[in-house]
Amino acid sequence: MDMPIDPIDQWLQTEGAAARAAGRVLAMAPAAQRDAALRAGAAALRQSSAAILAANARDVAAHTGTAAFRDRLLLTPERIEAMAAGLETVADLPDPLAGVLAEWTRPNGLVIRRVAQPIGVIGMIYESRPNVGADAAAICLKSGNAVILRGGSDSQHSARAIDQAISAGLRAAGLPGACVQIAPTADRAFVAAMLRATGVIDLVIPRGGKSLVERVQREARVPVLAHAEGLNHTYIHAEADFAMARAVLANAKMRRTGVCGATETLLIDAAIADALLPVLVADLAALGCECRGDARARAIVAMAAADFDTEWLDAVLSVAVVDGLEAALAHIARHGSSHTDAIITENAEVAQAFLAGIDSAVGLWNASTQFCDGGEFGFGAEIGIATGRIHARGPVGPAQLTSFRYQVIGTGQVRP
Repeated sequence: MDMPIDPIDQWLQTEGAAARAAGRVLAMAPAAQRDAALRAGAAALRQSSAAILAANARDVAAHTGTAAFRDRLLLTPERIEAMAAGLETVADLPDPLAGVLAEWTRPNGLVIRRVAQPIGVIGMIYESRPNVGADAAAICLKSGNAVILRGGSDSQHSARAIDQAISAGLRAAGLPGACVQIAPTADRAFVAAMLRATGVIDLVIPRGGKSLVERVQREARVPVLAHAEGLNHTYIHAEADFAMARAVLANAKMRRTGVCGATETLLIDAAIADALLPVLVADLAALGCECRGDARARAIVAMAAADFDTEWLDAVLSVAVVDGLEAALAHIARHGSSHTDAIITENAEVAQAFLAGIDSAVGLWNASTQFCDGGEFGFGAEIGIATGRIHARGPVGPAQLTSFRYQVIGTGQVRP
């Protein structure tokens, strides 16, 4: 007796096959056509701004979480414009599928070329930030990959409105609509189906909280490009410029507390802690941030005890006093997530030692950790900060979403 087919599995099999067929068309499309789809999608986002904002208002009205979470969910005219501009920036990037990555000639005369190619069908699982759908679509289209998007239930109305604009761009450029698809349901069962969709999805990328990423890594039967939580540090070295340290730390923590590039822990050198830490805490308190410190920090400024293993994603900052560079690196190695870490110092030698000593996907010197963003890197958009203890990558843009293959050119050679 035949077992009934689960409707979600059936959708993935059917639409996954359509995505693969569309992806082959996309991979063969000239760069100008892929870029035209991105620019048309940007225009559609701008034209649909009112509809997108109305859909987002429905999602925000149902929101019951923190203010930082609400900020992640919220769209404004400026953020829609930023999405549209991001698509145009991606369109302006060099074609990641163009040219030869490497070429060499063997002693037998065979010419071997390594050329870029798309990965295939990408499964993108994300949570509250609705702009992730536009970013993922842009990067996948540019790199010749089809994508199946599954956004969170909290942003489903926004995600669908954005998807309609992206689909309009594909149609305007004469590319198959199945190049970008959105899940028909926000049911968690759809995530499970994506994770077991071998032969349908070639790579799953989760972008969200720790529990989502851990679930994907635990359950996936398809390859995963995962990111760690953003347990990011800013280390203020003894030779830091105090004015710079104050400005950078305030931005790194409070510009947007709910993004993965926000600083979650301040490490301050013991040599300057007595003079500078009270000022930093006062600066942050004026911005609405609560500081929580280790015993040495609490001996200087009254505050609650710190937890150095929590990604706050809120107006909370952990503080530790450390005895120099090696102690800072040891703290980051023990508590960090290999995401983004920064040093503030006027000593170039110390800065280089810090950047070499962390295993983070992104290291910064005299700059806010909030610059950890594909747009700021010139990618136009990103689909996460891919990290890992063994392999730290950083923001994933179009070039990072390609694989490669080989072409061998001969003149009639036969193998002896």
